[in-house]
Amino acid sequence: MAQYEDVKAKIRTSSPEYAALTLPQPLTSQSIRRELLDRDTVLLEYSLGDRSSYVFAVTPDVTTAFPLPRNADVESAALHLYKLLSRHPGVSAQQSHELEQAASKLSKMILSPVAAQLKGKRIVVVADGALQYIPFALLPDPETSGSHNHGTLPLVVKHEVLNLPSASVLAVLRRQAGNRPRPPKSVAILADPVFTQQDPRVKTQAVKTQIAKTEAVKTGNPSLAEAKNVSADLLTRSAADLGLSRAGTPALPRLPYTRQEAEAIRATVPGKATLSALDFDASRATATSNRLSDYRIVHFATHALANSEHPELSGLVFSLVDRNGRQQDGFLQLKDIYNLNLPADLVVLSACETGLGKQVNGEGLIGLTRGFMYAGSSRVVASLWNVSDVATAQLMANFYRAMEQDHVAPAAALRSAQIALWKQKRWHSPYFWAAFQIQGDWK
Repeated sequence: MAQYEDVKAKIRTSSPEYAALTLPQPLTSQSIRRELLDRDTVLLEYSLGDRSSYVFAVTPDVTTAFPLPRNADVESAALHLYKLLSRHPGVSAQQSHELEQAASKLSKMILSPVAAQLKGKRIVVVADGALQYIPFALLPDPETSGSHNHGTLPLVVKHEVLNLPSASVLAVLRRQAGNRPRPPKSVAILADPVFTQQDPRVKTQAVKTQIAKTEAVKTGNPSLAEAKNVSADLLTRSAADLGLSRAGTPALPRLPYTRQEAEAIRATVPGKATLSALDFDASRATATSNRLSDYRIVHFATHALANSEHPELSGLVFSLVDRNGRQQDGFLQLKDIYNLNLPADLVVLSACETGLGKQVNGEGLIGLTRGFMYAGSSRVVASLWNVSDVATAQLMANFYRAMEQDHVAPAAALRSAQIALWKQKRWHSPYFWAAFQIQGDWK
């Protein structure tokens, strides 16, 4: 323990900004109430333990602790719900009933004790353990449970719901945002990357074969080739951890609807205020370029690997081949994300592949979120499971329309987009609309 504390102290000394987000100095309850919260917001902070668990409800006036079941019981209920959510739903009434029952069970465990504190409030959640993979927005609202007039409604119908890695991180985000000018341009979109040489967007097979022969004889820059190999090995390891590999290679399908998604987003922001990097331009080079720092919103529509077993292997996957079929480094690793300069109002991780890995602790997802926050983003929207492409395209079109045309804050815009899908019979299941959650500041 002494060595661990010594390491943390060294990090704080050498990189105060990094430490502020990854090892934040805990704020007192009084500081959170006085400096961070407003009258419309309640903070729910969960602490799960082997013998006892608690949820702390924090408002500007008071902090109240409520006992919860032990961690094993909460984790079991959360994992069961996650498994039901992350599989593509059928049309059977049985599947819908199972999902409703699992959501109701978890809601009674973790929301019913604080029901009185939620009325009329924006809800900001600091989750713990397996709860970090549950979108609270879909949980039945304890205020409407058992109501004969309206039936049980998901929490999102009456509440904005956001997440934070910790309350202390919010203080850091607000300090960062207050010390920088607002980016001058609107939206940068990276979508529909090329992952394999077999993709029809790559040049003819004859050209591919010749390139392969050439590459076998001449490797070019040895140090660059070695770096690419290392990155490819890390991508392969992470994909294997998440069950996303076949025959020892990553199996990442094309995401064709991300192109439709990009077009829908651009339609909400006409003119030259957007950057649209598609196909081969949706590359690691584009993602790490300084020009992205000119945009208020940066939208990544590609596969994201949130690795719980090995959080350091988390990252985003961009084009793995160039337009001539040559393999290239397309894995933006977690360490690369921390090194970005991205002072955006919002980063969106859309159409993602995520996974629980063998350890259910949320570290992979939290790592990605904090990485972009350290890079400068005030908010991050990410998905918790592999979402339907068609539903995501529609959700994102509604989301951006609310932000860019109706000038709604991101958290409120995401809520309205989710409600719009929930109201449609085709997309009513939370599988289609609830995967995306927002982390960060609601203001």
